Amino acid sequence: MTAHQHISQNEFRRARANTPARVRVCVRLRPGMGTGQGQDAPCVRGVDSHSLEILNWRNEMETMKYKFDAFYGETATQRDVYMESVQPVLRHLLEGQNASILAYGPTGAGKTHTMLGSPEQPGVIPRAVQNVLQMTRDASGDEWKYSVSMSYLEIYQEKVLDLLDPSLRDLPIREDRHHRILVPGLTQREITSFLDFESHFLPASSNRTVASTQLNHRSSRSHAVLLVHVSQTQGWPPYARRAAKLCLIDLAGSEDNRRTGNQGLRLKESGAINTSLFVLSKVVDALNQGLPRVPYRDSKLTRLLQDSLGGSAHSVIIANIAPEKKCYFDTLTSLNFAAKSKQVVNKPFTQETLPDICKEGSWAGVDMQKWGVTILQASKRPCPGSSDAGPEAKRLCPEEEQPSMVEQKPLSSLLPLENLEPAVAERLLHLESLEKQQAGAGSCVFPLLNTPRRERLGLLKLLDETRREVKSLKEKQLEMEAKVLQDKDRPRVPARPQKQAVVLPLQQVQKPGNTQAQDGIIIVKLKKGGRKKKASALDSENEAPPEWEVEVRPDLLARSKGNILALLNTGCVKDLMALHRIGKKKAQLIVAWRHKHGSFEKVEDLGKVDGISAKQAASFLKVNILSTLGTPQ
Repeated sequence: MTAHQHISQNEFRRARANTPARVRVCVRLRPGMGTGQGQDAPCVRGVDSHSLEILNWRNEMETMKYKFDAFYGETATQRDVYMESVQPVLRHLLEGQNASILAYGPTGAGKTHTMLGSPEQPGVIPRAVQNVLQMTRDASGDEWKYSVSMSYLEIYQEKVLDLLDPSLRDLPIREDRHHRILVPGLTQREITSFLDFESHFLPASSNRTVASTQLNHRSSRSHAVLLVHVSQTQGWPPYARRAAKLCLIDLAGSEDNRRTGNQGLRLKESGAINTSLFVLSKVVDALNQGLPRVPYRDSKLTRLLQDSLGGSAHSVIIANIAPEKKCYFDTLTSLNFAAKSKQVVNKPFTQETLPDICKEGSWAGVDMQKWGVTILQASKRPCPGSSDAGPEAKRLCPEEEQPSMVEQKPLSSLLPLENLEPAVAERLLHLESLEKQQAGAGSCVFPLLNTPRRERLGLLKLLDETRREVKSLKEKQLEMEAKVLQDKDRPRVPARPQKQAVVLPLQQVQKPGNTQAQDGIIIVKLKKGGRKKKASALDSENEAPPEWEVEVRPDLLARSKGNILALLNTGCVKDLMALHRIGKKKAQLIVAWRHKHGSFEKVEDLGKVDGISAKQAASFLKVNILSTLGTPQ
């Protein structure tokens, strides 16, 4: 790490991970219980230290084989599980990387025994905490100082509850700007020895929710998560800080309510447990398939385990299974989940925080001479003539307003350049020459090394973007000016007037003696009276304006009525049906009326026929006037 990287302010650095770390999966088979006959007969057997076989439920003459990172049979001890699968990942805590140990399996498979154990056979949690405390004590020295603290919580019916400070308050789960999962308000206790850990952990464990079912007398009704925080502080500049987290998770087991006999509250707890485990399986499937969205937020459990699955932790899953045939499908489900989980790949990295070391214009608290960095210090002594009580006390003297250079030995004189790489030595000498030029020019700004590298890059990028934008605007302006000049030189063509359709009436009668109007059949004339309407554009050239109306010539109208009247008096049913709006039924009514009352005197008498109204008669006359003349309608 170079000097200018060390003096960055408030910088959160993620060290580049060496290689992605796959989730390690091991399976532990608990000893059988019962007579060993019938439903208590075993359905699983180990093949070697990595493989096992389980009966095929479709054909008991066949078996299905699974291979994992480790397999622990019925004779395996707590120490075997811890030393081979758990202890190797704890060393990453001293490197500032997270680790996670997760116990998975159905109810009654031995998860809590694997994680907690007993005083005679301690489980993963007490062994891991004792090992972490011992490692931090051995690693503490002048370079790094370590501190260890713990938090303990449970997820009960989708509520995050603090076990160190029990209350009914549901704690939120948050993610900070560095994508670290946090639980605000969660109690954190510092521990320096294993006795301190026991004094906090044992009372908190009694606060965890447990109950009795038909399959387990002490069944865990919640997911328990123990968080062990390991903090590191560097003993010399740049005083970097590292934070690592160890998650020890004891999951509640999946339950078949037909076998557990759960009712009431137990049934509700079982539903919450099975739902969270189902979401956990969905998360593993999404990670294996490379889906764009991983449903971490669908459950409090998966949200809290976001670092452990597909995140930044070295993870180990211990799948606990039962050998009996009555637990066959629970065992098969656990093995399938374990087989999927070993394909999940995490990306661990070291998290470092570089604190503020530049205060009041000087590098306070840092022996920068060791790093050979020339710094600026601004004096804060007030002017002699100013009052200490007033705001003028903070004003600097004129001769001291400019920062003065504190001469330090250059870094090239402290480091043997012949032992450095040529590229590093060349860059170091170039930086020193820039500072000397800046100091010789009398600039009152801080040296080049005082400006954080990220800010310099941001300013250069912004300047480059601004220049490109200005250049683009100038090019557009030149194009517009050239286009305007071309338009001026081009001769203008007068615009063609738009054609406007004018609709005229068919015929217009202005005088009774107009012979041209008398020769036609239809007369179009202005309407008499009525409200004047605003003239509007006509959609069709054959449509008459709204202020005109159509009438038939009187002599032709009389002739047409005479023809219709003759047909009504002499026509048969078939002849009458040839008229418009006269069907068979109306034709029969007309003939019957004519036989009873005699001939029609006028066409309007058609309204006297039973079944034909006066309105229908008027409509009949209107539509039959032109047709009776032989003229198309």
